[in-house]
Amino acid sequence: MELKGKTSKMARLFLYAAIIQGGIAALITFVSAIGDQIGLYPVAVARVIAGGEPGMWFVMGYLTYLIVGVVAMAVTSLFYFYIETVLGKGYTGAAKTLAWMHLVLGNIGVAGAAILAMIGGYLGGAGMQPVSSGGQGWTTYQVHIHVLSYLEYPITAFILIAILGFILGGIGYILTIRSK
Repeated sequence: MELKGKTSKMARLFLYAAIIQGGIAALITFVSAIGDQIGLYPVAVARVIAGGEPGMWFVMGYLTYLIVGVVAMAVTSLFYFYIETVLGKGYTGAAKTLAWMHLVLGNIGVAGAAILAMIGGYLGGAGMQPVSSGGQGWTTYQVHIHVLSYLEYPITAFILIAILGFILGGIGYILTIRSK
């Protein structure tokens, strides 16, 4: 395979984003595993997850963060590497702006949606735990009224921000690949 271009700036930026998101994911994992033991929060994340229902919001947020926030950002760097280094097509003008919007909006959107889902899942699941276990003894209905209903629109907004970033990045790919 012949490399026609210089090193890829956008590939490097997306790889850095994946590394940063991976570090945040590692911190979330660590805090989730021992946070109750060191007094950060009253109910263990494992108990919240095992309780199901709102605890699944935590699981889905966590998995989304790992898959899209970490792995997909690293894989995306390969797209930029291929376009800039293998094909030798540089990102300039509108395509460069679209690539930056992809980077910023994609990362903010994914992180925002996933972290809010995790927070909502934890708070809802912890609220459902018995008072004797550090919870509030809430029903599913109470969790939705007191916690999750406040997060639906912000999570949706972050998802839309991420999708917009991904679409703009795709348009940037097409513009750059089709450029002379």
